Amino acid sequence: MPKVRAPKKLIEVALPLDDINAEAAREKSIRHGHPSTLHLWWARRPLAAARAVLFAQLVNDPGGERGYKPGMTKEQAQRERERLFDIMRRLVKWENSNNEEVLREAREEILKSWRETCEMNKGLPGFDPDKLPAFHDPFAGGGSIPLEAQRLGLQAYASDLNPVAVLINKALIEIPPKFAGRPPVNPEARSKMGLLEEECKGARGLAEDIRYYGKWMRDEAFKRIGHLYPQVELPPEHGGGKATVIAWLWARTVKSPNPAYSHVDVPLISSFWLSKKKGKEVFIQPVVNGDRYSFTVVSGLATGNLKEIDAGTTWVAENGRKIKATFKCIVSGSPIKADYIDEQANCGKMGFRLMAVVVQGRHGRIYLAPDVIDVDSLQREIHTYFCRDPHFAPVFGLVFIFDRNFDSTRGIG
Repeated sequence: MPKVRAPKKLIEVALPLDDINAEAAREKSIRHGHPSTLHLWWARRPLAAARAVLFAQLVNDPGGERGYKPGMTKEQAQRERERLFDIMRRLVKWENSNNEEVLREAREEILKSWRETCEMNKGLPGFDPDKLPAFHDPFAGGGSIPLEAQRLGLQAYASDLNPVAVLINKALIEIPPKFAGRPPVNPEARSKMGLLEEECKGARGLAEDIRYYGKWMRDEAFKRIGHLYPQVELPPEHGGGKATVIAWLWARTVKSPNPAYSHVDVPLISSFWLSKKKGKEVFIQPVVNGDRYSFTVVSGLATGNLKEIDAGTTWVAENGRKIKATFKCIVSGSPIKADYIDEQANCGKMGFRLMAVVVQGRHGRIYLAPDVIDVDSLQREIHTYFCRDPHFAPVFGLVFIFDRNFDSTRGIG
């Protein structure tokens, strides 16, 4: 079988690393329009770096195998590299992500190199000079690499073992191309277009539909459950006035395993932290009085014990590590083991207790103690609302949220 010849690629010789690194670092501060805002992914690669590396892997080095091609001196080869580097410097800029002139220039260089490779392997299967090879990424993660492969003109295929990554890649590289150039279908846009359908550049039509139907769903949700997120009075330390509730933070409860306190519903909380942002730390501080307890909200770390805040009501071993699925009774200190929690759940004795209220302040979120609201009335209203449908089985102890950007599940048991 004839041996496949692979020319030396630009990435094997040199790269404008300083320019690539600068753009990759700058990209971290860009939010509007960036794929990272679609869904959080723990190891997302910078688009600038992915674009640059792909370009350098696909483009042949001007020097050939020995540093220069026949008929080209080393100085000429270096000048040609600098020309390619200049394309890369413009290609990695965020502002040029959809710059057709820059992208066309990059795609032409990629196609030119591919045709050179096909000429070297003439007659071998898979080397079609008019068709670029497909790009496959079986562990695509946040989708940066297949997205940039698609942007550079390759047909990209991506997957992952993690279903979240699969969903991200569907939204990034599978769905938009299917609707590229197609007009929006929502009634508002259709009424403006009239009889003639306007051509929409890229996925703008799809984006307009997503915005329209997303707003429709939000409005419908507000009609149905907006009354569960009223305005509350802010305490003086937060400037007074009123603010809208955006989340209720609840804890699951079970009956205390201590016979002396078996009538008390005690919380299962994996951490008392509400916010760990540096300089804006907020945590819950329980106040126990006999067989009663309440929750207060504390800002700052002056009065907090970090180990106790981290632990919540979980059972902590002598070595300082939390014991999985084991908690401590907040009023008696007795251990609450996993099998006891299962027993309480199976008997229908698990409940819920409001720990904190989150409101939208003028300069961000504000965390308030539960006493800003009539908790009993709220619980009755929630129970009434969710039990109107006999086929609906409410799962209490969860966080009720009406803010799409709010991540409140961390640290709440």
